[in-house]
Amino acid sequence: MIIIKDSQVIDNMRVAGKLLASVMELAEVKIKPKVSTLEIDEFIEKNMLELGMKCVCKGYCGYKHASCISINDVVIHGIPSKDIVLKNGDLVKIDIAGSYKNYCVDMTRCFFVGKVIPKVHKIVDVAQNALDVGISHIRPGVHLSDISSYIQQEVENEGFGIVRNFAGHGIGKSLHEAPEIPNFGKPGEGPILKSGMTLAIEPMITEGDYKVKIDKDGWTIRTADGGLAAHVEDTVLVNDNGFEILTRKK
Repeated sequence: MIIIKDSQVIDNMRVAGKLLASVMELAEVKIKPKVSTLEIDEFIEKNMLELGMKCVCKGYCGYKHASCISINDVVIHGIPSKDIVLKNGDLVKIDIAGSYKNYCVDMTRCFFVGKVIPKVHKIVDVAQNALDVGISHIRPGVHLSDISSYIQQEVENEGFGIVRNFAGHGIGKSLHEAPEIPNFGKPGEGPILKSGMTLAIEPMITEGDYKVKIDKDGWTIRTADGGLAAHVEDTVLVNDNGFEILTRKK
């Protein structure tokens, strides 16, 4: 069942989104060579707690950190570690989920370490554009798969792959709620969007083949062919006029 949020819940999620966006903005200062992903994670957790947020990822299915930090060929769920140290040219994806007054928001951003080669900029630009285009079509009365189809078209028209094994999701009191939101598919299918729905839209794209593999740690998802991957995400409210992005400060 897709939960329709009332005005009080939406207000809490709106605050949560602005707070989480602030944390992500702060985290950018840690994106530099010789910094470990564990150090970044600890910085994120400290700032979330100081803002009165709960780190939703920590403890989720036994996960031990406040964020997922994925480097280069890692698509999602990279585990922060003191042994993973940033270097010039890296593409870093930071995924954080937080709650305020028991309501969750979820977001992911890409960052560059120092100077990166053009293809790194390109894959991030394509992922961000796909997210923006998908969100731009959100409004009541639209089929959920229409959003998925727009994302897929944007990505594949630029020659990149779209991950099939993982998807976006509804969000609210729980981090993962109905509906599941694939980043590919035919338009005109699935649930019809209604005002009050809150959705985490998150394109996950690959430089080459869209197939992925799971590391022995059971969490880290990386491209099967070793190519680059990009991941971006926002929590979005469906409202009477279309949409509101909750995890952006502006």
